[in-house]
Amino acid sequence: VGNYKRTVKRIDDGHRLCNDLMNCIHERARIEKVYAQQLTEWAKRWKQLVEKGPQYGTVERAWCAFMSEAEKVSELHLEVKGSLMNEDFEKIKNWQKEAFHKQMMGGFKETKEAEDGFRKAQKPWAKKLKEVEAAKKAYHAACKEEKLAISRETNSKADPALNPEQLKKLQDKVERSKQDVLKTKEKYEKSLKELDNATPQYMENMEQVFEQCQQFEEKRLRFFREVLLEVQKHLDLSNVASYKNIYRELEQNIKTADAVEDLRWFRANQGPGMSMNWPQFEEWSADLNRTLSRREKKKASDGVTLTGINQTGDQVSQPNKHSSSLSVQSNTVQSVQPSYNPFEDEEDTGSTVSEKEDNKIKNVSSYEKNQSYPTDWSDEESNNPFSSTDANGDTNPFDEDTSPAMEVRVRALYDYEGQEQDELSFKAGDELTKMENEDEQGWCKGRLDNGQVGLYPANYVEPIQ
Repeated sequence: VGNYKRTVKRIDDGHRLCNDLMNCIHERARIEKVYAQQLTEWAKRWKQLVEKGPQYGTVERAWCAFMSEAEKVSELHLEVKGSLMNEDFEKIKNWQKEAFHKQMMGGFKETKEAEDGFRKAQKPWAKKLKEVEAAKKAYHAACKEEKLAISRETNSKADPALNPEQLKKLQDKVERSKQDVLKTKEKYEKSLKELDNATPQYMENMEQVFEQCQQFEEKRLRFFREVLLEVQKHLDLSNVASYKNIYRELEQNIKTADAVEDLRWFRANQGPGMSMNWPQFEEWSADLNRTLSRREKKKASDGVTLTGINQTGDQVSQPNKHSSSLSVQSNTVQSVQPSYNPFEDEEDTGSTVSEKEDNKIKNVSSYEKNQSYPTDWSDEESNNPFSSTDANGDTNPFDEDTSPAMEVRVRALYDYEGQEQDELSFKAGDELTKMENEDEQGWCKGRLDNGQVGLYPANYVEPIQ
């Protein structure tokens, strides 16, 4: 009696298992989404690095094919995520809603119906079982009383102190207890017989309700099997034609990589086969005041360049961007720039080889394919300290270039990523030291706290008060 509750509880467990299966699918869908996002981010980042890196030709295309593969696989995993949530998850949710109906007082209608059915089928038999238990208890008590009465009677016969009346009472007690045993035994046997007669009907009624519960559970089990098979189909990308095509195409792209073709391309575009720009005679141009690029301003030509000439001789030349506030009267004022040192970039940076390697590791994309290389050269001893214009006394003694620059601490307003090797990279909020004032192109020279020296846009920083 009451053991049907295990079967009734299975209905509540079925509802809970639906929730568990939905949570299981939801977590897998979230994993698919995160994996797809990571693939996309990885592909985007490395595609930029490879495109800006030194790799070229067919091997570059083969390398980039991996990023294309990641993007396509990412799309497939997003489709898997969509299928799991939009189809499988929703299917379970709708089936659960249709199969289980909540009641106003709590619990499910199916659970209450099953419990009422079992209780109704068991009630008559449980009542008779209760009668049997009572009859058995009465019979056993009568037997115990009979045994006690017989024992007292036997002991009284050996006791001479008892009078005949007392002995008679004990004998009567034995007779009554024997009659009680017969009555209770008859009643016990009768109730057992009635219980046995009611058992077949009881079993039939109970099995009828149990089969209804079995049918309900069978629907859930078959539904779960169906859903799990659909989930398996959605997760199994090996049977998706487009998935196989992705790796077939990746293999073809890798096999098309041709070292001979890449070497031929490099020879034609970056080697002896490229179009040459041999020096030719050039006429003098009146446009002497053309704007120099930052690169051209940074590099000086050999010899002395006259940038300001006073024609009248009685006026003071205007100081250029490197001159101080003081001015010197002379018939001819010349602004002299020292000869260009081909090793100037390495010396100015002030960074060791290890620091440069660290910078390359931190940002692979700092190496660009269109990176310009220094083409200045000279077979003359332009770096001879004794041939410097300083020896001739032609330089302006008040020029700031000849005196140590006043260093100013500044703070970055925005992030800046150096586009060339002589440019600094920093984040908004970083502090650095300005070594030279802004030039005509809006660039300043500065030094980071790690000792790296380079150029940066002047409007990207502000002085630290």
